Amino acid sequence: MGICQACLANSESNGVLKNSAFVFVKPHAQTEAVRKLVKDKLTASSIRILEEGEIAAKDIDDKKLIDQHYYAIASKATLLTPDKLPVPADKFNEKFDEDWDSVLAAGKAVNAMQACKDFGIDAAKLEEEWRKCEPAGAVIKFGGGFYCGRMTLNGTTRYVFNAFFMSMRSKFTAPGCSIYYYSIEWDPADCPWADFRGSVLGPTDPASAPIGSIRRSIFDQWKDLGLSSEPNKGDNGVHASASPFEGLAERMNWLQVLASQDMMGAALVADGMSPDLIKSWALDPQIKLEDGGTGSVFDALEDLDVAPCLNKLNALRKANSN
Repeated sequence: MGICQACLANSESNGVLKNSAFVFVKPHAQTEAVRKLVKDKLTASSIRILEEGEIAAKDIDDKKLIDQHYYAIASKATLLTPDKLPVPADKFNEKFDEDWDSVLAAGKAVNAMQACKDFGIDAAKLEEEWRKCEPAGAVIKFGGGFYCGRMTLNGTTRYVFNAFFMSMRSKFTAPGCSIYYYSIEWDPADCPWADFRGSVLGPTDPASAPIGSIRRSIFDQWKDLGLSSEPNKGDNGVHASASPFEGLAERMNWLQVLASQDMMGAALVADGMSPDLIKSWALDPQIKLEDGGTGSVFDALEDLDVAPCLNKLNALRKANSN
């Protein structure tokens, strides 16, 4: 818990809340040279590293850390069974010409993890079979990160939810893999959050990121840094939180901290947000927005510095209190 106390002590000593984020080197880029590059780039941007360390694949797998990280997708693929999913029966029936309740009762609906067991295949093979579903007209999208495909292997048919996630997951859970993380903070006056993501980190596509940014530097130097292949939009070197609240959510997941022991979490609790609500919103649910519509918590807070982020969360809490 040292990181949390350090955060709290630092914020209390100068009366200024800091931006705080969680950054990690992805498994495909996990080399000593990349770790040094990331650390040097962060410190050169007046960003303070509070804690750093490695998390091995076994812990990522056993504790389902990557599943929680990609909760909106993973909840349908590994964390929840189909009977716990909000499947719109009418859309399912119309798409597949089968009754959803009957499919469920017959055990023909499975999540991605169950599908690997039922078919007797690994994540790579499941991904390969999943890619055949859309051209065959056998996949439906029920919502953001919520897909179902009809898959048949060796005479066995299953309706599989988010089968593509297992391939994503395996990159983090394969034996010998790991991530290397940095829990960081900085003064918003030194680097607004939008600049942190746009200029320090760089956008998702590393090839189009600004020269000198972390992702672009890894892209430009990937051979010298010891990577086995050129980075791309998915394998783009590093992940970083998109807002102070997302940073809190990621520290709660990856570092197993309590909201009340974290600088951002403590500020939210002091503002009247309950730890239970923080925990719920850390999974990025769809909530009511201030304009009356609905949307993702994380999307509503993207690129906000800590003070505007706290204000926005208070406004969203009020919009959802009715």
